[in-house]
Amino acid sequence: MTIDHFAINAVDRSAEQQGKGASRRLRKQNLVPAIIYGGGEEPTAISIKLNEMVKSLEYEAFFSQILTITTDKGEEHQVVIKDLQRHPAKGFPMHADFQRIIKGQKINMNVPVHFAGREEAPGTKAGGILSTLVTEVEIVCLPSQLPEYLEVDVSGMEIGDLFRLSDIDLPEGVIIFDLDMEDAHDRTIVNMQPPTVEEVDEDAEEVDADEVPATEQADKADDKDAE
Repeated sequence: MTIDHFAINAVDRSAEQQGKGASRRLRKQNLVPAIIYGGGEEPTAISIKLNEMVKSLEYEAFFSQILTITTDKGEEHQVVIKDLQRHPAKGFPMHADFQRIIKGQKINMNVPVHFAGREEAPGTKAGGILSTLVTEVEIVCLPSQLPEYLEVDVSGMEIGDLFRLSDIDLPEGVIIFDLDMEDAHDRTIVNMQPPTVEEVDEDAEEVDADEVPATEQADKADDKDAE
């Protein structure tokens, strides 16, 4: 599944607006400093309004789609986000790195993996536990073929079943980076584990109050009254 490009407005930063001190000043003005690099061009320093950045980050697809950044100079950059620094305590964005894309040149991107049909799976209905081992996968494709996410249908999984990277249905032109390497590792991405069974100590005997001799019960009552 693909979606329309995200559109972001930005302001070019001059040399005086770069550096740690300048970045702190920008953040106090509710601006997020960022950099655009790659594509055979010089890096471009920009700033983005904090509220616009926060709104875009609400969408999962923002991290796996082509973004169009338009600067106040009228320049347009087709990019993908490569790094995002957040405040360690409050979580708001502090800096972003964007990489330019080149038409016709393949890119490496991490895209989310969605698991569909877990409630319908026979293993789930039998009390099994669906254990997902990945949340995203690195793929290689042309920018025009970049999917929003990859979907794995687990609706037919029985207890003991598992899916590997090679079991993912890929859109046309998309390959999984790990499987394309010389030392490819087709790792497990999801499995259906048997239900957890609580062990019971069969040697332990339950003692009913009626089975305790009356004299013993009386002694305990006397001890309690003496306290």
